[in-house]
Amino acid sequence: MGKGRATGIGFSAVLMWSLLALFTIGSAPVPPFLLNALCFGIGGSIGLIWTLRQGFGVLRGVGWKVYAFGTMGLFGYHFLYFTAFRLSPSAETGLIAYLWPLFIVLLSGLLPGERLRAAHVTGALIAFAGAAVIVLGREGAASSTAGLALAFLCALVWAGYSVLSRRLGDVPTESVTVFCLATAALSVAAHLALEETLWPDGALGWGAVLALGIGPVGAAFFTWDIGMKRGDIQLLGVASYAAPLLSTLALVAAGIARPTWTIALAAVLITAGAALAARASARIRC
Repeated sequence: MGKGRATGIGFSAVLMWSLLALFTIGSAPVPPFLLNALCFGIGGSIGLIWTLRQGFGVLRGVGWKVYAFGTMGLFGYHFLYFTAFRLSPSAETGLIAYLWPLFIVLLSGLLPGERLRAAHVTGALIAFAGAAVIVLGREGAASSTAGLALAFLCALVWAGYSVLSRRLGDVPTESVTVFCLATAALSVAAHLALEETLWPDGALGWGAVLALGIGPVGAAFFTWDIGMKRGDIQLLGVASYAAPLLSTLALVAAGIARPTWTIALAAVLITAGAALAARASARIRC
């Protein structure tokens, strides 16, 4: 698979994550960890069907340390993210949690064979400013130090998981199936310990859960794995800032949010940042 194609596949994860907020709203009143368990269970089950192409022997060839790493990445990120917002349901928490694309760009420079240019970092910062325009425009409660610290840690966890996936290039993407199923099991335990059980409301609610499990909390992790292992990791990091913009546009299209000037400004900044990073990547290839 060529680098360009792998980058495109990886970006499809960003497109799917842009629907996360819309489908999550539709899944109410399901609490976060129960929703996590349901969605990762669906995503892992689809992964099992997909793995049948190669046969389950491909999973037996993966070491337990890789499975532990992947599970800690998926479950660890979501656990920290949900807990951060429980303690600090503020716009600042969301912004700090969304430092992970910038961290991916910065950490990618430590990978063998990767070249990090100043334009990559500049593009990431410009795109981050675009995300900040949207996130800080949302209303939220007051911030807490503990919540902000956990948001920062969750950004590091996801960036670390994404970048280190590059070092596991020989591990088949089918291994994400086990990551998802293990994350679902741990989410069940977290739900039973921390939450009240509330199921989706009617067919629309269950449809939203199914859509989440198929896309944003399912196939997205498989396509992201391909992008991180074989694609342009710096460009994907910067392009990930399109997710909050596209998410807001999806909510506007659904009539849940109002169009504002901040959306237009964010679009300009994120597009400019991604274009700068793409230009830097093109120069490296030349």
